[in-house]
Amino acid sequence: MSHHRDSAEPRKIFIVSDATGDTAETVVKAALMQFDTQGATIELFPRVRRESQIEEIVERAADEEALIVHTTVTAAHREKLHDLCSEAGVDDVDLIGTLMAKLTTFLDLMPKAQPGRVHTVNDEYFRRIEAVEFAVKNDDGQHPRSLDKSDIVLVGISRTSKTPLSTYLAQRGYKVANIPIVMGIEPPEELFRVDQRKIFALSIKAEALFQIRQARLRQLGMPADTSYGMHDHITEELQYAETIFKANPQWPVLDVTNKAIEEIAATLLNIKQQRETTTEI
Repeated sequence: MSHHRDSAEPRKIFIVSDATGDTAETVVKAALMQFDTQGATIELFPRVRRESQIEEIVERAADEEALIVHTTVTAAHREKLHDLCSEAGVDDVDLIGTLMAKLTTFLDLMPKAQPGRVHTVNDEYFRRIEAVEFAVKNDDGQHPRSLDKSDIVLVGISRTSKTPLSTYLAQRGYKVANIPIVMGIEPPEELFRVDQRKIFALSIKAEALFQIRQARLRQLGMPADTSYGMHDHITEELQYAETIFKANPQWPVLDVTNKAIEEIAATLLNIKQQRETTTEI
């Protein structure tokens, strides 16, 4: 049953996605910035993969006179959503379908014999884009509240390959957050609240870290005797990190000394896979 909207009420925008919806939310927020109004609220409906969910959302949108913006890569669901919106008199914007249809014509590349193939590529592509955006937003402990949305959380002191590893894993489609361990500062409490199986600790040998940090100081044009690059300080930092790791024995500790990012990632994903397999049994 539809109610009449008070003109003072903010308009509602529902973002519907079969993934996280982060990409659609970014696009909508960027577009809203062009309007001199605070009169729009965004509500996110991630991982919508069943028709019953679509029906419920459209019903609510009709009731609350909301606009639906969707990134639904499954053709059948996209059509179902559009049809239900038309029937209910709900405005909808298809962020992916419209673009894909236009690109298909423009590039003349989608083979007619394989209509489903583009959606598979699409899903994977958008999953990676969202993962990379997530890694950038959650680099260096910027948003500890987002930890529960991550697939993997990396912890370690400065220069233990947290950021390059996050980026590499994000390009593989994993949502990665990384939390720096800073001597004398307690890690954020959110770290201990999330599923502890997501967390991986990174360690490094003191001598290797000394070389990396000295090179970093030279690069920044800073004196070599800055505490960041001093042997004693590095040893203390590593001991502080080790104390935290020992207090949380469920975190696997990966030694990154002289290892390529691909090698560290392969070890990490192997442990992650083994844990998931064990959990399922």
